[in-house]
Amino acid sequence: MRKILITGGAGNVASSLCRKLGLDKKNEIVVADNLLTGSLHKVPLDLPNVRFVKCDVNNYSDISAVFFNNHFDYVFHFAAVVGVQRTLDNPLLVFEDIKGIENVLNLCKNTGVKRVYYSSSSEVYGEPFEVPQNESSTPLNSRLPYAIVKNLGESYCKAFHKEYNLQYTIFRFFNTYGPNQSEDFVIPRFIRSALNNTDITIYGDGLQTRTFIFIDDNLDVIAKCLYDDLFVNDVINIGGADEMTILDLARKVIDVLGSSSSIVHLPALKEGDMRRRRPDLSKIAGIKSQYIPLEEGIRILAASMKNQPVRPVY
Repeated sequence: MRKILITGGAGNVASSLCRKLGLDKKNEIVVADNLLTGSLHKVPLDLPNVRFVKCDVNNYSDISAVFFNNHFDYVFHFAAVVGVQRTLDNPLLVFEDIKGIENVLNLCKNTGVKRVYYSSSSEVYGEPFEVPQNESSTPLNSRLPYAIVKNLGESYCKAFHKEYNLQYTIFRFFNTYGPNQSEDFVIPRFIRSALNNTDITIYGDGLQTRTFIFIDDNLDVIAKCLYDDLFVNDVINIGGADEMTILDLARKVIDVLGSSSSIVHLPALKEGDMRRRRPDLSKIAGIKSQYIPLEEGIRILAASMKNQPVRPVY
């Protein structure tokens, strides 16, 4: 039996990971989340081997009780304040996550955890010096609070490995979408507008580019890393292969869903909306070569959103 802790497990990727791992009866999973930006309805408590604990990883006494009352083999540290605008508006709240990183790594070291999996972000690359963004050669140059904390978290993982031989794997996530994602993120926001035939709004000219990966494809990579001991003490990009503009994404959503929505341009964001994002996927090419096409992902997500109320992140 593997005992697994997932912090931030009421969020998008983490809650979906919880369900995927929870379907394996050899896994016993504890989800820890303070529900600041997560939602309890996302946690798969219908699975008998999944348990939820409301706690704050940034509070040592809170999270230490979870560690000491369990003997975890693996920890997925996904707890973080998320969302570009939210992190820009609340920079001090973002920096509170540094305490959580320290708490989790110290507790992993002191309780015999075999490996910690850390959720980083493509935001660490900032405005890219090269495309595609490579884990080793591309400089990390973002100065935004969210990216700074993610970069620091990566450095903490490497330092704990050097000092205490605590194993780690760092995931640099690019845009991931799926049914558990809140509707203030771009694809579900566009889909909701398209389903309602209301205006789809885009910041700036819409020529900023991103890649998009459906949640199932993301989770396939994570699960392979866990079960096959891949990328131990390493950093890997996890993202989609096809780069496209946000304007083309809006057009794609309208076309796939047969919507009558119009595209409306809003003033560009003052900061945080990087012009290009495309991951170098060389490292994971050997374990993931087939991806769910964007058109299919849009249809799957739209079907899950129909007749459902808007679910904000809070």
